[in-house]
Amino acid sequence: MGSKKRSTNSEVEVLEGQTDLATDNMVSMPSNKKIKMDNKKDAEMGDGISVASSIKPMERKKKRKQIDKERRLSVLENDESRPKQMNAESKGIDALEPVASSSTNGLPEFHISVFKELASADSSVREAAVETMVTELQEVQKAYDRLENKDLVEGGLKLEAQKDDGLDNCASSLRYAVRRLIRGVSSSRECARQGFALGLTALVATIPSIKVDSLLKLIVNLLEVSSSMKGQEVRDCLLGRLFAYGALARSDRLTKEWFSDKDTLHIKEFMSALISVAAKKRYLQEPAVSIILEFVEKLPAEALLDHILEASGIHQWFQEAIDVGNPDALLLALKIREKRSIDSTSFSKLLPNPFSPSKLFSADYLSSIDNCLKESTFCQPRVHSLWPVLVNILLPDTILQAEDAASISNSIKKHKKSRKCSSSEEEIAKNLQCFWEVVIEGSLLLSSHDRKHLALDILLLLLPRLPSSFIPIVLSYKLVQCLIDILSTKDSWLYKVAQRLLKELLDWVRNDDVRRAAVIVAFQKHSNGKFDCITKTKTVKDLMAEFKTETGCMLFVQNLINLFLDEGHASEEPSDQSQTTDENSEIGSIEDKDSIGIMGNADFLKGWVIESLPSVLKHLKLDPEAKFRVQKEILKFLAVQGLFSASLGNEVTSFELQEKFRWPKATTSSSLCTMCIEQLQSLLANAQKVEEPRSLANGLEPNDLGCYFMRFFSTLRNIPSVSLFRTLNDEDEQAVKKLLERESKLYKKERNCGLSSDANKLHALRYLLILLLLRVLLRPGEFYDAASELIICCKKAFAAPDDLDSSGEDELDSDAAPEFMDVLVDTLLSLLPESSAPMRSAIEQVFRYFCGDVTDNGLLRMLRIIKKDLKPARHQEADSEDDDADDDDLLGIEEDEDIDEAETGETAESDEQSEDSEAVVGSEGADEEVPEDSDDSDGGMDDDAMFRMDTYLAQIFKEKKNQAGGETAQSQLVLFKLRVLSLLEIYLHENRGKLWKFRNIDVCDLDNFIEEVFLFYLPTLQHSKNFVFYDLSNSGQPQVLTVYSNLAQSFVNPHTADGSEQLGQRIWGILQRKVFKEKKLPKDESMQMSTLESLLEKNLKLASKPFKRKKSASTLSNKKLSASLNRYKMIVSLAQNSTYWILKIIEARNFSDAELQGVFDLLQAMLVGYFDSKKSQIKSGFLKEIFRRNPRISRQLFGLLLDKCGSAKSDFRRVEALDLVIQVLKLQVPMNSHESNQDAPKKILKSHLQSLSHLIETLVTRMPEKKSRKTEVHKFCDKIFQMISTLNLTKAFLRCLGPHAHSACESQLGPLFLKLKKLE
Repeated sequence: MGSKKRSTNSEVEVLEGQTDLATDNMVSMPSNKKIKMDNKKDAEMGDGISVASSIKPMERKKKRKQIDKERRLSVLENDESRPKQMNAESKGIDALEPVASSSTNGLPEFHISVFKELASADSSVREAAVETMVTELQEVQKAYDRLENKDLVEGGLKLEAQKDDGLDNCASSLRYAVRRLIRGVSSSRECARQGFALGLTALVATIPSIKVDSLLKLIVNLLEVSSSMKGQEVRDCLLGRLFAYGALARSDRLTKEWFSDKDTLHIKEFMSALISVAAKKRYLQEPAVSIILEFVEKLPAEALLDHILEASGIHQWFQEAIDVGNPDALLLALKIREKRSIDSTSFSKLLPNPFSPSKLFSADYLSSIDNCLKESTFCQPRVHSLWPVLVNILLPDTILQAEDAASISNSIKKHKKSRKCSSSEEEIAKNLQCFWEVVIEGSLLLSSHDRKHLALDILLLLLPRLPSSFIPIVLSYKLVQCLIDILSTKDSWLYKVAQRLLKELLDWVRNDDVRRAAVIVAFQKHSNGKFDCITKTKTVKDLMAEFKTETGCMLFVQNLINLFLDEGHASEEPSDQSQTTDENSEIGSIEDKDSIGIMGNADFLKGWVIESLPSVLKHLKLDPEAKFRVQKEILKFLAVQGLFSASLGNEVTSFELQEKFRWPKATTSSSLCTMCIEQLQSLLANAQKVEEPRSLANGLEPNDLGCYFMRFFSTLRNIPSVSLFRTLNDEDEQAVKKLLERESKLYKKERNCGLSSDANKLHALRYLLILLLLRVLLRPGEFYDAASELIICCKKAFAAPDDLDSSGEDELDSDAAPEFMDVLVDTLLSLLPESSAPMRSAIEQVFRYFCGDVTDNGLLRMLRIIKKDLKPARHQEADSEDDDADDDDLLGIEEDEDIDEAETGETAESDEQSEDSEAVVGSEGADEEVPEDSDDSDGGMDDDAMFRMDTYLAQIFKEKKNQAGGETAQSQLVLFKLRVLSLLEIYLHENRGKLWKFRNIDVCDLDNFIEEVFLFYLPTLQHSKNFVFYDLSNSGQPQVLTVYSNLAQSFVNPHTADGSEQLGQRIWGILQRKVFKEKKLPKDESMQMSTLESLLEKNLKLASKPFKRKKSASTLSNKKLSASLNRYKMIVSLAQNSTYWILKIIEARNFSDAELQGVFDLLQAMLVGYFDSKKSQIKSGFLKEIFRRNPRISRQLFGLLLDKCGSAKSDFRRVEALDLVIQVLKLQVPMNSHESNQDAPKKILKSHLQSLSHLIETLVTRMPEKKSRKTEVHKFCDKIFQMISTLNLTKAFLRCLGPHAHSACESQLGPLFLKLKKLE
């Protein structure tokens, strides 16, 4: 260890202490020579005091280093000596140890090895060493006290250089131990300070011979700081003195001194010395105060004034604390004041006089001690001890024990006077508010990062004691903004601190709905509703999801309503009606100062409130009654704020509802009203989805949210001082009135229907009427016609007794009027385009219950919308002169002379162009000859009814003409089609098994799909004369074919892919799920064979069409080429699945082979093209699947397959077809057949044995060169040989092979063929 410098008078003592520490490990000496050397050195040290002043500092330093070096070397030599020698010499060493008493002086032995153990890192070792040391020294001192002639002992063994240390009545060993312990507390080695301080405490407390005044002098003398010391040395000495004083305070010697002599001066001397040490360095102040406070706790209160406050230096310390910023002096003053309630002048201005919490936390006083509070950050990251003391005074333990229990019930009672607070509660709230404004917001948050850190730590200290009503005070605007700024930047120095605060805050509110609601409101209010967005967290979202009880939800809903109405600001007014709860009244005066003008657009925050209210129900799992009560509260708020406004003031009382309704002082913007109506629609739609059957709850009013809304709406509308938020024209006013009346009648009828199917229809129609009412209010002048039509449909479907006398509106009763379902479908389609999601949900519900009665014309009108397309942009100018022309012509798909095959995925070579140019266009080309709005197409639909459905389409066309490119119009049309597809999917789902019945349809083109495919998949179309229309208006077909053909036409239309990939995928999904995978197939004559053959032919041609790129395709991007290729694959997949489906229908009809000859011919032609034409794109997997699904077809075409495979020009086709041959053979000739059942398979294989041998001969004589293909040939031959041998046809097969084939098989197949020959 390095030596420590001391003053001239104590240098030798320090040197002795250092050398003693260095010799702790020494037990024995290796020789007498070394003992003499050590004794000589000790003598030199003993005489050093007389010549200390004459030796220069550098010489002393060199001498100390030399002595330390020699002693360390001697210790190392001792460790290496033999154990026996160590034991033998230990006795001699013990006799010569300077600090060990022996029998020569008549005192017990004291082993100095305990000093080494005092520095151990193990606390148990240190405690055992202290116990041993104290026990031994007690025995030594007792023996010393019994001696009569103490001078002889002192003269015989003089262990210390100085005799005037004040320990005259102590034995030499004890005096040495005291001095050694005092020097040891200055050591930074391991846990030396803790161990030596513990030893000093126990020794002073146990042995009364150690005088307090002597001990105080020794501490100063032995640990004196000289001017020559450096930083680390000074630090060690000061810390040593601090530990020594702490040991003295814990020994209780000073307390005993006071009890024995109340006029003792030792306490004042101790206090002055401790204050003197604390004044030297800032980092010593807090531990010094901690020692004083621990000492003060042991003194009676009467000793504080005379001995503590009157000590030298403490008054000056208190007086300078405010100016220099001394938090420790403030802490000491507060704790002494807490110990004894005295108003002493010794505290100077550090504490208010007279003292009270209200004065302590007054703005003036807090401003005066601002320096003290800010300087407490020097001990970070630890929080200074001052802050827990202040928090205890600010929020005492007795604060509002029942406050949180009563806060929920008081918070959910709206428009009531605030709960009366006691004077103490009001005072505490005022103190906290003042403290937060002055200290936290006015000082710490405006300062450095360290002080911001401190502010967040103070909030953590407050949380365990903080009542819920005080949350708005501490989560103020400035603090939330500070938190947001930190969390929004992950690189921020305080990011982890803020995260920790947020985590602790979330844990604090986890099981308390009142706290959770207050925290959410504070976060969102001070972030303008963007806390999660700015901080990039899910804090608010997760907190909102934790409301699980009705009470918690009602509380949170009321908090959100108060936030929307801004009751926090209104609470400053004297009116009782504006008072809600204490927390709101408290936050008003705080946040007005900072929030106004800073938050920006307040509508964003109110918009968040509107959107959040319905989301409260998202994670809620309550019984229907409780959930209905929460829904009612949300519905009333949305209805009041979105639909109505108060004519006089901002409060209205409804005596009928016995409730008071309020509006914000500032007029609600139209955008917020719109949001309220939209959320109201969502609330009603969600309620409709999860509602129980229309049964009464306990015989009372059912939990029907729609019914409640309509009654609530009617009641508020009849209040004179309440008006709708916007004025309605006469048509809308009349529509609203009729909708209310009709809904009321339907509700009465629904209650009388019980649980019948009519009840579901009535319920769906009611909710559609309710949502349509909201649409009329939201968009005046647009929906009154649709409302009138829907009311007429309701009358026709469910006529009420009082409807019999109505006149003028029953338009559906006349013979010439269209069908009721046609009008209903037409009305629903007219509502779809501009409807909201809740409105669409209600429309789908109505359609689901009525779709069983949809007519053919209604179905065709839906399909017609799906097929429609906007005209290409190049036609806009030509049609601009006739904007009022028939919209159906504008929607017709015409040939596009500029279509690039690479863009649409269809190409062909030049030798196919002449053939393909004769192809026909399907459905949309037909529109040119037979307009779809003709009487044949829309029979029974009058012009007005037709126009209603086409109104939206006409708007799209008009918009397209007025915009360059028409992108907006196209996207709107795609969206409309997707919504209609939803209805179509519902129709197909609800009518499963009923779609195959025979229907007479006015206009239907069964071949439209295929003709349109040719239009888009041939190279170019140059002449419109190529269009051919097949008029099948006099024929009939099942509805499923109508749906299939129209959806397929829409799918292959290239504009479908260009307009929306989602649209194409949706059509494909419907075809797959609702058409191709339908298990119920017709077994009657509802479909003619000629129709099926025609569809089969066209699909086979489509499946074989190639994908080839044109030269101009090289200029296209890879993305477009990839999209074109993907679309081509999807269309080929559609053709393949259509083929499987058609063949499945044919198989279900059980036709004879003669009747299926046409089908066989089509498949034979396809198979021939597969082998003979390089242009055919038929995949072997497609053929294999056909054969697997249709055994009759595979058996019929097996001979042709073998012949074409043997004569194929392409090796690739031949080898690829081998798998088809094996597939058919597995179906016709099972390998696992029993011997008794082998006649039929043997007969089949024998009939094709000649063709099979010819195929084998061709394969071995024209063996492919590629190794992979050779492997396939070997596998094929192996399987064939196994089948032949299993059926005992080996001889017949070998006879069919010619001599040349035999030799070729032997050379190419080797062991496979020889094995077969052996079986012969």
